Amino acid sequence: MVVKKRCLLWDWTNTDGPGHAGVPWAMDKVDFKGPISSVSNWNTWVPPELKGRAPFRPMVHLEAQLSGGDWQNIENTKENVILFFNEPERNGISAQHAADVWHQKMLPLRQHKGKKLVSPSCASDPKGQAWLADFMHRVQDNPPDFVGVHYYGTDSKAAIGFIQGVHSKFPKQHLMVTEIASISRNYHDVVDFTVKLANWMDSTDWIFEYGFFGCMRKVADNFVSPEAQLMKPDGNFTPLMDKLMHEQPMKP
Repeated sequence: MVVKKRCLLWDWTNTDGPGHAGVPWAMDKVDFKGPISSVSNWNTWVPPELKGRAPFRPMVHLEAQLSGGDWQNIENTKENVILFFNEPERNGISAQHAADVWHQKMLPLRQHKGKKLVSPSCASDPKGQAWLADFMHRVQDNPPDFVGVHYYGTDSKAAIGFIQGVHSKFPKQHLMVTEIASISRNYHDVVDFTVKLANWMDSTDWIFEYGFFGCMRKVADNFVSPEAQLMKPDGNFTPLMDKLMHEQPMKP
C-alpha cells in the first residue's frame, strides 16, 4: 500500500503570471498515483495547472495574507488543511501577535468550517524553536492540529533527532514537516539524506506530511543546495524528483 505523505513544494514561479512565463506543463508530468499527497506553493491561491489532481495546502504566509483577496481565498477555500505563517520569527512577527491573530482569524476557520490548522513553521535554530514554544504556550487553550517544522542540514541522524525533539515537546500534535532538505553540495550525500529522511518519515505515524525543498527552476538562495533541486532550469524534473515521485521505500 502506498503511503501518501509527500507534499510537492511547487514554487509560485512555475505558474504563468503577469510578466513571467511559468512551466505549468510540468505539472502534467507529476505522478499523483504514488507517494505525492498534496501540493503547496507558499500562497493562498491554487496553481491552475493542478486541475484538482491532488489536495492543495494554502498558506497564510505572512501578515499580507490576512486581508484582501488572499484572505478571501482562505475563507472560501474548499481545502481541508491550512498552513499559518512561514518563519515569522525572521519576519518581525512576535509570538504574542501571532497568537492574537490565531485566536481572531484562524480559529474561526476550524470552529465554523472544520478546517485543520498547522502552526507557524519556524526555522530549526534556537531562535525559531524558542518562538514556536512561546506561540504554543500562548495558544494552549486552542492548539493547532499539526505543528509545522522546517529543517535544513547535512546530517540525517541530526535531522531525525531534531524532528523527534519537536514531537517530544508537543506530543499531542502530529507534525507537518513543511520544508526539509539537505544543504550538502555533494549529490550522493543529498540523496543519502533524502532517502533516509523520507523512509523514516513514511514509517513514523506522528508525521502527517513532509515537503522536500524545492520544485523550482532557479536555486532559491545561497543557503540551499543546487544538488537538492527537484526541477531543472528548463522545467523538467531532476533525478531526485523522479525518486521522490516513484520510489517507496526510497533507494540509495
